[in-house]
Amino acid sequence: MSSLALAARDSSTMVRRQLKRIVRYPSMTIQLIITPVIILLLFVYVLGGTLGSGLGGGRDAYVNYVVPGILLMTAATAATGTAVMVATDMTEGIVARFRTMRISRASVLTGHVVASVVQQLFGMAVLIGIALAIGFRPNASAVEWLAAAGMLTLFAVAVTWLSVALGLKSSTPEAASNAPMPLILLPFLGSGFVPTDSMPTALRWFAEYQPFTPIMETVRGLLLGTPIGNSGAIAAAWCAGLALLSYLWAKRTYNKA
Repeated sequence: MSSLALAARDSSTMVRRQLKRIVRYPSMTIQLIITPVIILLLFVYVLGGTLGSGLGGGRDAYVNYVVPGILLMTAATAATGTAVMVATDMTEGIVARFRTMRISRASVLTGHVVASVVQQLFGMAVLIGIALAIGFRPNASAVEWLAAAGMLTLFAVAVTWLSVALGLKSSTPEAASNAPMPLILLPFLGSGFVPTDSMPTALRWFAEYQPFTPIMETVRGLLLGTPIGNSGAIAAAWCAGLALLSYLWAKRTYNKA
């Protein structure tokens, strides 16, 4: 069997390990899914009427506006759990045990990444289902839905590799749980909850040029038909660059551990 086939076999084994781990301990998954849902309901039903009026509508207009930002928050929240799992594996000695076995070194990290992306996409699907139930009304075609799903998947892969790298660098699982926190806050500091032109000048500059804003604008445009401009290309470049740099950082840290 070729080395590539062996790596694929070992990676699939590690993916199954992580998926079984997620199923066996559902409390973290439930927490990671419930948190964005609570934020969605809070903003739509408590603040949506007021914030929606600034968009030229009401609560219905606001739920359409806010969903793309909370989708990114869902992925970032789930990625926090990935950092904790990676740090747990590193500190409890299971990775040291894997190193003594004849398995592909890359398969351990691949298992974490693939299982986390599956978890994030499941969380996004749950969020979209709840959003549809409370008034989210996208007008996207099947092709636009696929494009939005592709963008969200690329984003999930990027933040997962970053969380894996942060988990590898963390000394304890507790420290790893705090490391990805800025990822959860970035939708608030972008166009996720209010348009950037309503912000003070300095904050507006940051909000318009930080990486989450073009991703949210791309997803919003694909699902709701708002202008995308060059946001799609910028979003894809941000995600691909972040994924590559995070992968190289994680690989280097893992090999030196």
